[in-house]
Amino acid sequence: MCSSTELKPGLKNVITKVVGPDHIAEFLGSGGVPVLATPMMIAWMEECAKLLVDNYLSPGQVTVGTRVDVVHKAPAKVGTKVTVEAELVEVSGRRLLFKVRAYSGDVVIGEGTHERYIVDLEKFKARTEELSKRMEFETPR
Repeated sequence: MCSSTELKPGLKNVITKVVGPDHIAEFLGSGGVPVLATPMMIAWMEECAKLLVDNYLSPGQVTVGTRVDVVHKAPAKVGTKVTVEAELVEVSGRRLLFKVRAYSGDVVIGEGTHERYIVDLEKFKARTEELSKRMEFETPR
């Protein structure tokens, strides 16, 4: 397991993205407008948080997102440069809580919290296989 003395509240990460045609609500099917889709903004926030902790994990560990509570506050059209920030605000065993924010210039596009858990990759894969045996699947046509 990673060391809690290394992984501590206050750690921050920042990434920059540019809204492209494949990031908009019309393209993703999440809305009928040509602006940054909420699911894409959230994916960027998750990516930023994930990247923040990746170097603190032990070999064989990964993090998985388990909860997102985000408000999408403003639109961003294609070509907009978006800065995404994640700050680790709580470490509780394997549970990590982040404050996340996306903005362009002085306009806050979205903000909220994101929760991730540290998991052992092999155990996670085994659990996924176990659960998949209990689920129904259809063969793609």
